[in-house]
Amino acid sequence: MDTTTTPAPASLDVQATPLNPVRLSNAAVTQVKEVIKAQGFEGYFFSIRVVPAGCSGLGYDLNLVKEAKPNDHVWEQDGVKITTDALSSKYLLGTVVDFVSSVTGAGFKFENPNAKSSCGCGTSFST
Repeated sequence: MDTTTTPAPASLDVQATPLNPVRLSNAAVTQVKEVIKAQGFEGYFFSIRVVPAGCSGLGYDLNLVKEAKPNDHVWEQDGVKITTDALSSKYLLGTVVDFVSSVTGAGFKFENPNAKSSCGCGTSFST
């Protein structure tokens, strides 16, 4: 299991590696830690996967899971254990996940260099 810890990015201009296909912004790290603590899920993994969804074909599935699945990519960033499957890693390579909050709501925002287009509502993408 790769548990390399590297500092969270100061901005969204961050390079990911095949071992760490996704990077979390400081705001995303903070939000994940807050949710883990609030839900009593200490030790859980932040699972990021690409799944069939929406009108563009693919979407993001975020969950807190107790254990990584066999053959998952696993890494740690600033105390957040992250996991994804091999197929999702290919779609996610270079992606930065941010957490944004505005008057209209809050949520995770994906800066995915592999997404060629997205649907009008912004919930799905295609490659």
